[in-house]
Amino acid sequence: MNGLELAEKYFQALGLPMLEQRFSDRMDRMAAGLVGDGSECFGFDDVLSRDHDWGPSFCIWLLPEDFQGLGPALQEALDELPATFEGYGPRQESRWGQGRVGVFEIGGFYRRFIGLERPPSELNEWLMLPENALAACTNGRVFVDFPGAFTRFRQALLAFYPEDVRKKKIAARCMTMGQAGQYNFPRCVKRGDRFAARYAETKFCADVISAVFLLNRRYTPFYKWMHRALKDLPVLGPWVHEEISALL
Repeated sequence: MNGLELAEKYFQALGLPMLEQRFSDRMDRMAAGLVGDGSECFGFDDVLSRDHDWGPSFCIWLLPEDFQGLGPALQEALDELPATFEGYGPRQESRWGQGRVGVFEIGGFYRRFIGLERPPSELNEWLMLPENALAACTNGRVFVDFPGAFTRFRQALLAFYPEDVRKKKIAARCMTMGQAGQYNFPRCVKRGDRFAARYAETKFCADVISAVFLLNRRYTPFYKWMHRALKDLPVLGPWVHEEISALL
């Protein structure tokens, strides 16, 4: 089962009834879903993904004014839910996977990824944000959002870069694609420097992929998933995916 599907089923079967029973008077202050780091949040998980930081779980996001008072009790209630569900679990949390699920304050959740507790408002702020971080905090699925604050923040990021920033990034990718693929790669081959040649080739492919994401107004995910994610992009995605596969 896909991890995102598992998370939503787990929430609907166990999480939501628990909230309705124990926090019915505060549910209008909560949002829930699964967003963030991890292959399951992108829908790219497979059997290999299940050895760490994968399993029945979800996130709950609270407004700032509710987090201190409600957060600890809510986290305790989440910890009491069954660790296994429909034959999956328990979740094996790695040292690097801590804090991916559980109770979060909305601004703090986004700050972990983009360093801001609000959507970027200046061009320079947008330029400073790594694309893979923006991809991670806008992936996954929101199951419920009663106050709407988490979704408003999410939609502000999904609206994508301001057009001036997008064009600047596309121009930058064109520059580095030419530098790595057309200039440095053949020079490294002539020198017999296999490491530098392979690095230039990989850099060229990564920047081509990034450029295609920019053309599609989508954020490029973590490098492990960027080539896989190409296939789902309508503008040039499947073709570039095949061409890069053939090149490699």
